[in-house]
Amino acid sequence: MQYKNLGQTGLQVSRLCLGTMTFGLQTEQDVSFQIIDQAAAAGVNFIDTADVYPLGGDLNTVGRTEEIVGAWLKGRRSQFILATKAVGKMGPNAWDQGASRKHLLDAIDASLRRLDTDYVDLYQLHSDDPTTPLDETLAALDQIVRSGRARYVGVSNFLAYRLARALGRADVAHLTRLVSVQPRYSLLFRQIERELLPLAAEEQLGVISYNPLAGGLLTGKHQRGETPAAGRFTLGNSASMYQQRYWHEREFGTIENLQSAVREAGLSLTTASVAWVLANPAITSAILGASRPEQLEATLAAADLNLDPALKAQLDQISAEYRMGDAAR
Repeated sequence: MQYKNLGQTGLQVSRLCLGTMTFGLQTEQDVSFQIIDQAAAAGVNFIDTADVYPLGGDLNTVGRTEEIVGAWLKGRRSQFILATKAVGKMGPNAWDQGASRKHLLDAIDASLRRLDTDYVDLYQLHSDDPTTPLDETLAALDQIVRSGRARYVGVSNFLAYRLARALGRADVAHLTRLVSVQPRYSLLFRQIERELLPLAAEEQLGVISYNPLAGGLLTGKHQRGETPAAGRFTLGNSASMYQQRYWHEREFGTIENLQSAVREAGLSLTTASVAWVLANPAITSAILGASRPEQLEATLAAADLNLDPALKAQLDQISAEYRMGDAAR
């Protein structure tokens, strides 16, 4: 396993980060523990979760993932870098979501209780909240860090211009600076290369990319014309999101071309897809998810794979149209 500093901080994290959004719904606690065990044995020291997980659940299940992660970490908390997120809906009241001071201060305390820890290493906004002034949000994050409840703060799913504005407002107000951004990134979603990644590089932000396998489509196990197998494409309220993102004729055609390229190199599409993400110098760590321990074998192999430059160039070319987004359809 290779390690890299998170942005301009002194915090070293594994190039692969374990995502946990299946824990507690798609994956029960005993299997979740096996997944974390396998990742830890491979050198993964970075675990990412969120208060609204498990994905595909509802208000009756939110928080369960953090409880599972906290239970596994008991007695070994100091050996791992723990990240969680807030902003999503956690209760029936209007203020039980968003990036207001009230919700963030309530949310961090609730996450710490579920995780059974005094602090998280990285506390992130799960998404942008345009209804709350950035200054209020940034001041709340600053208070969370100064209180010792989080070591660093970051964001996820932010547009480049909103991230740039947040960085500027924090600097002007002398508030704790964001150190990372967590965007979606894969061979089938490359839009962030145009503005977000250059911004992250210029501002020396860590980039923790998620969905490197495009919801599992880049494993090559799904076939065009078939009904999606049980998993992320069928699970609860996430099913339509993933099908809308990836389940298209164009994507299946691209995957066929990608499979031909990696097969000639003697690699699996799964391993090559994650290695391609890590080959981008702007990426600090790629988040891997699994619902069964055996699914990690091919993805963990990407951590120590130096992708051949000629193969990377070929994968770049095959997937080039995904830099432009939906307009390319």
